[in-house]
Amino acid sequence: QVQLAESGGGLVQSGGSLTLSCVASGRFDSIIYMGWFRQAPGKQRDLVATITSGGSTNYAASVKGRFTISNNYAGTTVWLKMNNLKPDDTGVYYCNALVVERTYENTYWGQGTQVTVSS
Repeated sequence: QVQLAESGGGLVQSGGSLTLSCVASGRFDSIIYMGWFRQAPGKQRDLVATITSGGSTNYAASVKGRFTISNNYAGTTVWLKMNNLKPDDTGVYYCNALVVERTYENTYWGQGTQVTVSS
C-alpha cells in the first residue's frame, strides 16, 4: 500500500506562483512515474504534468512554459512549480503515482489540494 501526501495549495492572485509537493510512502518496489492532475468544478480530471523516476517529463499544452515538475533522486517526492498562474488553473490538484508492488503495477491518488487563482 502506498500513501501520497500533498501540500502547497492555496489562494493566489493571477500572475502569482505556487509550489505543490507530494511525498510517496509505504511499501513498494519502485515508482515508475509521479505526476499531477487537476479537476475544475464540473469538469473531468485532466493531466497537468508527469515525471518518470528517470526524469522524463510530460506537460499539458496549457501549462507548458509556466509549470515545472521535478523529483528527488529516489523518485519518491515530486514538486510542481507553478508560475504565471491564471484563473483557469483553479481546481483541485491531485498527486498520482504508478508504483510497482512485487510484480504488479498499481496507480495511487492523493486526496487533493485546492488551488484557487483570483483574477
